Amino acid sequence: MRRAGFSLVFGLTLLCLPLLGLTASGGHWESRAPLPGNRTEVAVAELDGKIYVMGGYKYYGIVTSRAVEVYDPQTDRWEEKASLPQGRQHPAAAVVNGKLYFIGGFTPIWNWHTLTKWEDNPARDVWEYDPGQNRWRVRAPMPTARGALAVGVIDGKIYAVGGKKDRKEQGEGKQKGKMEILSTFEVYDPVTDTWQTLPPMPTPRDHLTAAVLNGRLYVIGGRQGGIGSSMTVNEMYDPKTQRWITKAPMPSKRSGIAAAVFGRRIYIFGGEGKKETEYIAFNATESYNPDTDQWTTHAPMAHARHGLGAAVFDGRIYVIAGGPVSASARGGNANEAFTPPSERP
Repeated sequence: MRRAGFSLVFGLTLLCLPLLGLTASGGHWESRAPLPGNRTEVAVAELDGKIYVMGGYKYYGIVTSRAVEVYDPQTDRWEEKASLPQGRQHPAAAVVNGKLYFIGGFTPIWNWHTLTKWEDNPARDVWEYDPGQNRWRVRAPMPTARGALAVGVIDGKIYAVGGKKDRKEQGEGKQKGKMEILSTFEVYDPVTDTWQTLPPMPTPRDHLTAAVLNGRLYVIGGRQGGIGSSMTVNEMYDPKTQRWITKAPMPSKRSGIAAAVFGRRIYIFGGEGKKETEYIAFNATESYNPDTDQWTTHAPMAHARHGLGAAVFDGRIYVIAGGPVSASARGGNANEAFTPPSERP
């Protein structure tokens, strides 16, 4: 009976998609060589045809990782590179002019007698990785220490948005528990090694994602504290006008998600949130088309997870790592490659 009930609900969902302004489309998933170790709340970026997976939680959240593991999609193999200067979870990463930038994140403060975490210590560090030297160096720190933020690159500059910080620090933000939920928006210029503060994002949130398409930054999903506050918000920033505009919301309330741009669409993967009375990890794949301001559903991932990362190479989107259990620092090692459906002219 449960199987029949599930099939009925799924069928009704598909029938209702046009009424909700959504369309359904496929795409194809395949499994690739798994990440060597289980991790979640990582940073992921593509550089010179290789996909870097950095930091995150390991060992059920007891250890914050310094690991930098690099995947070669052409050989389906992994290798280790120079470790991060310090372990970080909930960081962000971006690539500019052949260099990799690792930004922010948290270092946990633990009570080792009870093996419970007292709090997360937000970081403002910026580290630059040179693949030719296999070496990290310190760059100018963010003005605002934070983790669970998102970044995007426009015209060689890195835009850092949202996240959480220690509420004892000075600055704007919405307080939730021990941390402030931020609308903070700052931009980094790697050429001058300087930061600038920009107009704040309209909706404060953390565990969000960001993507750049047509010279604009789209900031999607996230939450304001607990997992039950996961959001559908989609806000776009235009650097030419320095204005924020609200766009069509994501179909499902999700946080801890990953984004990748392919063709004319922004694809959103996984995440966590609340479904009725239960907290769950999602295997959902949805895409946003800025040209039409509409969303499309796609074939789901084989492994539901949050705190994952995504990167594009040679016609596929690689979605790597992430925790299979909502509200948990337990990591995973899934590496799935998504081939998006062909765009109609």
